[in-house]
Amino acid sequence: MYMYTITQTKITLRLPLLNHIQGLPRIYQHNRGFGFVTKQTRKMAWSLDRCDQGIEIIKSGIVRPATEVYDDEAVEALKSGKVIAVPTDTLYGFACDACSVEAVNRIYEIKGRKHTSPLAICVGDVKDIGRFAVTDHLPLGLLEGILPGPVTVVLTRGESSILEKSLNPGLNSIGVRVPDSEFIRMIARGSGSALALTSANLSGQPSSVDIKDFKSLWEHCAFVYDGGILPAGRAGSTVVDLTMLGKYKILRAGSAEEETVSILERHSLQKAGATG
Repeated sequence: MYMYTITQTKITLRLPLLNHIQGLPRIYQHNRGFGFVTKQTRKMAWSLDRCDQGIEIIKSGIVRPATEVYDDEAVEALKSGKVIAVPTDTLYGFACDACSVEAVNRIYEIKGRKHTSPLAICVGDVKDIGRFAVTDHLPLGLLEGILPGPVTVVLTRGESSILEKSLNPGLNSIGVRVPDSEFIRMIARGSGSALALTSANLSGQPSSVDIKDFKSLWEHCAFVYDGGILPAGRAGSTVVDLTMLGKYKILRAGSAEEETVSILERHSLQKAGATG
């Protein structure tokens, strides 16, 4: 019989005979076939597996896998006004409730970023964007063509936006993301709001594609959700201004400029400043 001793900071596996120790991930796979693996078992399996890889996961006490096992925990942290770190389809980001002034200020403090630098928001689905920004002027199907994906669309907030005025004060536009990454979309849906989102790094430093890249900042987060090494590189999302009727303007090339421009022009949008 296998027994586990679980504390907040470590998990100890005890077996009747030392030579039976094969590692919990294998036990997890074995047990799964019998249909009685629980969320707790999955958590332990992941923790021991990551510990074997030499990352100080157990010691930190705040790192979890970016899976549905932990989505409720992440949502509760957000609703409590805390900052979490999450993977997206491009980079790791710091996220918080976009309607919590304290949490948004905390992100600026963690990054050492000037409050004059705006934050983007993240929502769970394309249909949610209309709650926060004006989309009526866009061709039908345009947003669904480029989102979810590695693109930030800049839109006018409008009078009907439910965003707090304290988020990016003085700006009448907002950058909106719907990443092609299920974990962050799950917690955005669960929050019932939008997430303020920015890259998980010190301002001016290289962006993070691995949680180890911003290890010095873990202590400032309620939780750090590990999605492994992200394959998109450090370019970040493509940022496109869609506030103008019938026009677009690329503000940052990012990782999907060519594909994004192709979709925009297929929907008859013209590059701002172009003639004809």
